Amino acid sequence: QVQLVESGGGLVQAGGSLRLSCATSGRTFGTYAMGWFRQAPGREREFVSAISWSGGNIYYADSVKGRFTISRDKNTVYLQMNSLNPDDTAVYYCAAHRLPIPVRPYSDEYDYWGQGTQVTVSS
Repeated sequence: QVQLVESGGGLVQAGGSLRLSCATSGRTFGTYAMGWFRQAPGREREFVSAISWSGGNIYYADSVKGRFTISRDKNTVYLQMNSLNPDDTAVYYCAAHRLPIPVRPYSDEYDYWGQGTQVTVSS
């Protein structure tokens, strides 16, 4: 079992930055790929970014490419979010995939999920 706890969300003005963190505990974290998803009110959950267990494979949604950066260390995965805009407002979820490199990193076929952290961007 893997436990995931997100932090770092909050309220920020458009153009600002936030850094999300996802702390893990439980089974070996190093072999899991990690992902970030988000869900805005009235919308389906969508893929944001993912990183393989080694960090050598990184994926971004087109909507965040060039603005968001995913990274990881031993027990934590991060999402640095710059140039935020109101469309980025959502609950952000951290997820762990049991494969080191997911076949479909953009899908929500992850094995463990955090509770989410709210990100609100004001205009």
